[in-house]
Amino acid sequence: MKKNKSSKNWLKKQSRDPFFKQSKIQGFRSRSAFKLIEMNKKFKFLRKNINLLDLGSSPGGWSQVCRKEIIKGKILAVDLKRMEKINNVDFIEGNFLENDTYSKILFYFGNKIDVVLSDMAANTSGNKELDSFRTGELCLNAMNLSAKILSFDGVFLSKIFMGSIFQEIKEKANKYFKKVVIYKPLSSKKESKEIYIYCKGISKI
Repeated sequence: MKKNKSSKNWLKKQSRDPFFKQSKIQGFRSRSAFKLIEMNKKFKFLRKNINLLDLGSSPGGWSQVCRKEIIKGKILAVDLKRMEKINNVDFIEGNFLENDTYSKILFYFGNKIDVVLSDMAANTSGNKELDSFRTGELCLNAMNLSAKILSFDGVFLSKIFMGSIFQEIKEKANKYFKKVVIYKPLSSKKESKEIYIYCKGISKI
């Protein structure tokens, strides 16, 4: 009974969400596609000939946006969950922290890449502070990877949640990158603690 009620409430909220409606109309797999569209309009990092890594890509909303913008470059999506095929987007099912997946990423691109995206979030536990911390750890791990594989003028963009780990993320970002901007897209729900960190240009560490 409770499950049915919560499902109905979820559907009710979604029916009022203009971004959810637009995602269905435009054929995007998730409403988060509009967050990336908005951030690209602001920061202009998606270009037709770049190489891009999409971490935590499933169900594929961000990869869909990237494919519309990147015509000649390569796009590699990585996730623990399976993702339905998107034309001209290659996919690895695996953990980017494991050596095998890391080796596949390096082999796929063959050289430094231009953009690393991460819309990863930890599975919800019911404890918002814990979920925020775990999502922050995912961001830090993706940032560490980015510092190794990005080109000199590369871009790292990641989801984070405001919480106890936020300061550590910001400090590490300022250490690794020349430009760091904290940004909350309009399409991100107002009540959510979700924000994004945009980083550009590898610093000499």
